[in-house]
Amino acid sequence: MKNNRTDKIVVRATQWLGIALLITIIIWTALYFRNRLQYEQTNDAQVDAYLSPINAKVGGYISRIRYKDNQIVHKGDTLVLIERDEYGLKRDAAFAELVSSRTKLDILSANEQTQLKNIEVIKAQISGSKAKLEQQQKEYKRYKSLLDEESTTQQKFDNVYTALEINQSDFKQTQASLHAAESKLNDVKAQRSSVYAEIRIKEALLQRQNLDIRYTVITAPFDGQIGKKTIQEGQLVQPGQTLAFLVNTSDDKWVVANFKETQIKTFAIGQKVSVETDAYPGEKFSGIIESKSPATGSRYSLLPPDNATGNFVKVTQRIPVRIKLTDPREKLAKLSAGMNANVYVLKN
Repeated sequence: MKNNRTDKIVVRATQWLGIALLITIIIWTALYFRNRLQYEQTNDAQVDAYLSPINAKVGGYISRIRYKDNQIVHKGDTLVLIERDEYGLKRDAAFAELVSSRTKLDILSANEQTQLKNIEVIKAQISGSKAKLEQQQKEYKRYKSLLDEESTTQQKFDNVYTALEINQSDFKQTQASLHAAESKLNDVKAQRSSVYAEIRIKEALLQRQNLDIRYTVITAPFDGQIGKKTIQEGQLVQPGQTLAFLVNTSDDKWVVANFKETQIKTFAIGQKVSVETDAYPGEKFSGIIESKSPATGSRYSLLPPDNATGNFVKVTQRIPVRIKLTDPREKLAKLSAGMNANVYVLKN
């Protein structure tokens, strides 16, 4: 009797279990086909975000690293320090060259003052030479009249004429000295312009050296979370080298979903989208279609397919679709770039 009753219980439980399993399969099948009819979906999708590289602007050996893997950083936080001794020496040399160039201005000013005084002296000499020349010219006219009247000798007249020639020569020489002095003064002024230009160049070089010293301190450009540390203290880095990647936590995240080309005919910009990630199953994220790629994903590959080779096999292509997530930033903070996602687009 007990065995019969036990058998009946087992049979009854098996029957109910089979019925429950059948009902579950029916409900799952109904939901599956309902989703297939209502949504275009794909599991070929990933969460994406901007990864900003942190690059070295100057080369050198790393003296300190002030961050750890996956650390939250704020704008202005020091991330890496590069040895600055060499850049300090370059700055000191640039400053010394600037001081040397500025000293040239004092020398030119002294030369200019000296030349101005020389010009004043020469001008005074010109006045004296001119007065002597005018006096000698009068003397020459007077002796010429006397010679015409035969009131003086030819020898005296010749002496007066010679003195006139000497005075004229002295006057012209003094004028030439004035022109030379003025030309030299202009040269000094031209040298001043050249020195000013040289000073501006040296000032720019000094600013550049100060800028290089600032660049030896690498800071976070914005608030975010840093990625994996791939550098070590004492390592030699080059200008432009990527030292780390920083994810901007204040920027929006989005999903790139690769739909089959047969699925996108009803897609429109602004169309609502539902997203579910493998990391958080059962939790839905809302979004809208932001854009569609102008080419298939294979066209962006290193070696795009060429169907003109004679070995053509038709393969359904996929179109990348960018989906903007519209949930509050606090909810999206849990998503990380690279997470796999399932995307459902409601059919129009």
